[in-house]
Amino acid sequence: MTPVHPANPAAPTPKGHQRRAALLDAAEHVLGSAGGAELTMRAVADAAGVRLGHLQYYFPARSDLLAALLDRILAASLERVAALAETLDAAGDPAAVLDVLLGDHDDPSLVRLFTEVWAMAAHDEDAAGAVRAFYAAYAGHVARFVLDRSPGLDPVAARSRAEVFVMLMEGAALLRSGIAGRAGPVTDAVLRRTLLDLLGRPAPGNGTA
Repeated sequence: MTPVHPANPAAPTPKGHQRRAALLDAAEHVLGSAGGAELTMRAVADAAGVRLGHLQYYFPARSDLLAALLDRILAASLERVAALAETLDAAGDPAAVLDVLLGDHDDPSLVRLFTEVWAMAAHDEDAAGAVRAFYAAYAGHVARFVLDRSPGLDPVAARSRAEVFVMLMEGAALLRSGIAGRAGPVTDAVLRRTLLDLLGRPAPGNGTA
């Protein structure tokens, strides 16, 4: 993935930061409401109520805009994951983490936004790189949480548990949010038990998954 850098190499002023953030707000709105196929420079400029040249001053090309937008969306989500992992120590209750993460599935705008990000990643290698980096870091935070709770667990096993946890969470986003299915009490109970098993202590024995 190409590293994300500001389109304008000069250090932005506070007003420049605000204008850049407003343009990314508009881009996020277009992405969430109309989809990645409609994320054009003209559509974002119109949504922001600015001239195309104003948008191009901050983001000369669509690829610059897309890189900055994905960086912001994924960084914000990753910060939440990291904050959740840091709130609980080894004696904490992982059910509290699940309550927050599964609660995100009740926000249709958030799930819809991520489905568009996934769709873009299927067709754009820069987007795919950003998404892969995000999920690698997400799994890293979960693996550290698992190891905090199960210090004797092999790190490779902890990482495997974390990756399966992330897979289940992201698949559940589609199948619980109303996009590809809806949450139900019976399946939710099984899902929660499975996720808690992945986060919890290993069975007594050799410390493998």
